[in-house]
Amino acid sequence: MAASSQVYALDELNKETTFGGAGRTKSRAIPQIDMRDFAARKGEIADQLWQASTEIGFFQLINHGIPQQQIDEAFLMTERFFALPQDTKAQFPMRKGTNAGWEYMSQVRPSTGTADQKESYQITTLRMAGLWPTGDQLPGFKAAMLAFERVNWALGMKVLSCFALKLGFATDFFTELHDPLTSTYQSTLRLLHYLPMLNMKPADFEGWRAGAHTDYDCLTLLHQRTGQGGLQLCPGKESEELAWTDIEPLPGVVTCNIGDMLMRWSDDKLLSTLHRVRMPKPGEYLGPRYSMAFFCQANTDAVIQGPGNRYAPITAHDYLQQRIAANFAG
Repeated sequence: MAASSQVYALDELNKETTFGGAGRTKSRAIPQIDMRDFAARKGEIADQLWQASTEIGFFQLINHGIPQQQIDEAFLMTERFFALPQDTKAQFPMRKGTNAGWEYMSQVRPSTGTADQKESYQITTLRMAGLWPTGDQLPGFKAAMLAFERVNWALGMKVLSCFALKLGFATDFFTELHDPLTSTYQSTLRLLHYLPMLNMKPADFEGWRAGAHTDYDCLTLLHQRTGQGGLQLCPGKESEELAWTDIEPLPGVVTCNIGDMLMRWSDDKLLSTLHRVRMPKPGEYLGPRYSMAFFCQANTDAVIQGPGNRYAPITAHDYLQQRIAANFAG
């Protein structure tokens, strides 16, 4: 798959165009960070998060406080949403620049120049007017997803408060800049359905369900279903080597990565993590793959600039709009 030849205004996007190659695989240990007794252990947890995020750029949370029953319910609702008829889902389109609503194979990564083999539904709570299925179409969906959005927000704010501590910001610096009670809130819960592999030819097993990319946000919290693998990560310090590590879905684990917003905010101390979703290999599970990602995206009026002023200031609104435009150019 060829990368896009387009030139972008953001350095992050231009770098992303160089990551379309197959690369190789490499075994790596994934740091697991225990969030148990968070208030009492915050200093210790902050040190572990900082080490993982400055050396590797990704980590997994255990004992994170989100009940497995709630995660299972959210996955069930996700599966039910994507099982709706296409013409029903088309009633909830992702409108340009909103990062809210449903899209089908419309995300084109700068790394590949081709569409991801998936559909997704974005929940950005303040932009959802007319974009929720009705109770007749999907009973219980809205209530379950709003509850799931909020528990992910709370977990994300715990993690970001640790980074605030290490960067010398006030403890609630990032919490106040991801405030869901303001009109500028733009964090997003994304439900993902990667299409099943049907009537496959050998060439269809090449490439990726989602091309290599870094995330736009400060922090991503990803929930995966056991038995539905494919996620591969490439640590920031080693990305030029393009050596990829498979991340198997594990029960009770939330896989996290630093996004480009936070990398900028830390003056590049925290590493935004390159990742992709590969095609299944022959002999692996070939059915649909579901995952759920929560993107901690700073409020639109937040100004992104690190303590060392490495980058010129930019609002989170302008930053996110440039990233969305590059990925959904169509």
